[in-house]
Amino acid sequence: MNELDASEPKAGRKWSSLYRSEDWWAVWLGFALLGLSVVNLLSWIPRIGKWDIDVFSSIGVSSIPYLVALALFILLISSIPIIAAKNGLKGYVLGFPLIFALSFTAMLIASQSYVNYLGLEYVLWALLLGIFVSNIVGIPEQIKSSIKTELFIKIGLVLLGVEILFHTLLSAGVFGLFEITLGLFAVWYFCYYLAVKLGLSKSFACIMASATSICGVSAAIAAGGAVKGDPKEVSHTISLVLLFSIPLLVLMPFVSKTVGIPDAVAGAWIGGTIDTTPAVVAAGALYSDKAMKVASIIKMSQNVLIGITAFALAVYWTLRVEKNPGEKPKPIEIWYRFPKFVLGFIMASALSSFLLTPILGSVATNIIINQAKSMRAWFFAMAFVCIGLSTNFKELFKIGHGRPLLVFTAATLLDVAVSLLSAYVFFSGAVFPPPI
Repeated sequence: MNELDASEPKAGRKWSSLYRSEDWWAVWLGFALLGLSVVNLLSWIPRIGKWDIDVFSSIGVSSIPYLVALALFILLISSIPIIAAKNGLKGYVLGFPLIFALSFTAMLIASQSYVNYLGLEYVLWALLLGIFVSNIVGIPEQIKSSIKTELFIKIGLVLLGVEILFHTLLSAGVFGLFEITLGLFAVWYFCYYLAVKLGLSKSFACIMASATSICGVSAAIAAGGAVKGDPKEVSHTISLVLLFSIPLLVLMPFVSKTVGIPDAVAGAWIGGTIDTTPAVVAAGALYSDKAMKVASIIKMSQNVLIGITAFALAVYWTLRVEKNPGEKPKPIEIWYRFPKFVLGFIMASALSSFLLTPILGSVATNIIINQAKSMRAWFFAMAFVCIGLSTNFKELFKIGHGRPLLVFTAATLLDVAVSLLSAYVFFSGAVFPPPI
């Protein structure tokens, strides 16, 4: 694995990092794909339609050449950073067909009419398929180097930025921002404090705290880059995030319906608690359209906080945690630590909000966004397959003698409680006028 953290190594802090760093390649490739979307060159990407019994009706025979072309296209562009970093291209090429095939299977399952009705998104199936192969079938050693979780998800996150318009984030009003901030600080400090008290490293504590309080996978990667965490700490945190998302996705809408929680409150609760965007959307959809809308806005607002949190952690780690006696840290150190894919995410959002929409109009911009969204879905699916492939249940309990699992469970329970309380305060209308 080339780079799990988002910063360039000390020896590589030169211009060469622009074409050797995984983070920078995520930005370059993400914007290259956005550029292809702008000129309508990604409209050929095959769509997987809904199906009931006949699975072959989901994608016609005529689409198969396009599906093969898509696989080759993704393999080509994703190989560029691997070649640049000289990081095992042969193993990647050998294992890529398995990753793509599992991703396609996950999308196929998610497109089944009843599964789609339940809101069980493709990323969850991608995760489960990867876990099944890893823990039941087994992975050949020679293709393990093809597991490029961070590269896939970073490119996907840059593409996600173009879907998030600033006016949409602000539509929940200041109450939505207060709801997010309240939970963020309470859960972050609790998780960090408990992890350190139980003997986990500060970097591990920081990564888990960011994942539970902000937005899961992407926050874990961003925090890992900012504090230069151990790749295994980030991978372990990601596994915990996704494994917890599955029961929360099902239980939270069920509990909300059982006790009669209002739609907006349920949406705010779901958006503030569940740590992955697709699972948030799926859980909200299981409750109601309004709950899904509120949940999505809350989660997208949290996504924006990735950059702010990563920057704050980079500053703190540089000036306090790793400060050597008599050594004055240089401000440029903050830039080295700042996750560059987060910058790409913010730039993509700004591009969509302040350039594409005003110039091209909402209709043309939506066409561009839909093309980018289709490509983003494939990168997310492959990333979640890779997470599953790298998840070993036996190791989950071995790492730290189960302490990370204990910390994450406690922090998640607190997150559930704090998010529910703040959702009622800001979205029920009992204290303040409901923003939505």
